[in-house]
Amino acid sequence: MRLAGVPMAGDRGALRREVRQLLGLVVLVHGIFIAAYYVAGLARASDASRFGYMIAWTAVTLVVVLRGLGRVRAARLRVRRGL
Repeated sequence: MRLAGVPMAGDRGALRREVRQLLGLVVLVHGIFIAAYYVAGLARASDASRFGYMIAWTAVTLVVVLRGLGRVRAARLRVRRGL
């Protein structure tokens, strides 16, 4: 049984971990896409190719962010219920 005044350090740690993971994945996705842009030579590609690349980059980022924010929200709710 938990005392009412004792903070949930483990749950707060899980929340911090989820936020760090979200930030890390976003930085990783951007790093991969930036590197691929230069390796593939997209700076010299057609406008349509660059636009398609931008759409793919945005879609992958959106998936990563939405998944991460869902996990952060779930962790926040666990912290609230614990206090």
